[in-house]
Amino acid sequence: MDFLSAMRIYVRVVERGGLSAAARDLGLGQPTVSDRIGTLERHLGVRLLDRTTRSVQPTDAGQRFYEQARLAVCAADEALVAAGSDDRALSGILRLAAPHGLGEVTLPSLLLTFQDRYPAMSVDLVLNDRLVDPVTEGVDLSLRVGETGEGGFVARRIGWIQSVLLASPACLDRDGVPDSPADLARHRLVRLSGGRSAGGRLTLIGPEGEVVVATIGAAWRVNHWRPLLAAVEGGVGVGLLPPLLCADALSAGRLLPVLPGYRPPRRPVSALYPAGPRLPTKTRAFLDLILDNITTLLPSGAGRDA
Repeated sequence: MDFLSAMRIYVRVVERGGLSAAARDLGLGQPTVSDRIGTLERHLGVRLLDRTTRSVQPTDAGQRFYEQARLAVCAADEALVAAGSDDRALSGILRLAAPHGLGEVTLPSLLLTFQDRYPAMSVDLVLNDRLVDPVTEGVDLSLRVGETGEGGFVARRIGWIQSVLLASPACLDRDGVPDSPADLARHRLVRLSGGRSAGGRLTLIGPEGEVVVATIGAAWRVNHWRPLLAAVEGGVGVGLLPPLLCADALSAGRLLPVLPGYRPPRRPVSALYPAGPRLPTKTRAFLDLILDNITTLLPSGAGRDA
């Protein structure tokens, strides 16, 4: 039995909470993963996992073994990297999660730089707009916008993202140009589902501090930035978007700033990665690339955390 390989499989099963998810991550068949776990249990003489039709959970002995096995797998990966002649020897798979906006607009250029710098690395990128715990989702690094909460991960603040109020010329011709936040009451709002303007309330920061506009009607509610942008460009209503997602529309005049002296509170952008005694080399390499090129990832309307 390849003990290190078996430990690697076991660690992934525990982190993903199931055999199927671990098998997909590792590029193996589920029967192979199940067989390797069984072989590992027989070799150790203990039952490592409690399996049900819904989930897989480590036993007490399995949890203790997982904690040490994860350290051993990380150490083995570090040893392989150290044996290389230079940083270009970095190899393996970097698993990333990111929100749609960053993942579709600004992250690809950094990934291309990363691939050029480490040609033996592969990238597995998952885009979604929910909080992804990198441990339970089986990713090495998760970029998130907004508060991160708590979990078995480290959350490192890397910057901020700022949305602005925008509308099309046709919308402003039809409904008027707002001179104050109160004037937004005669406009309809195009917003992300569950966003800051949920319930018809919109918080803005202006010259005199915080202002809450509570009577805005919602025209559209969408859970992705592209249809939101299309709706705002199409004159449906006033929308909230980061400038990085609509730079072309702004420069071409298809969108115009609304109440430029008022903006919603900026939101933090964080990099999440599994807690541990040492950050894996591949994760550290990509995180360093992000920090060195933060204005590429978060241009105009965003700033790196002081």
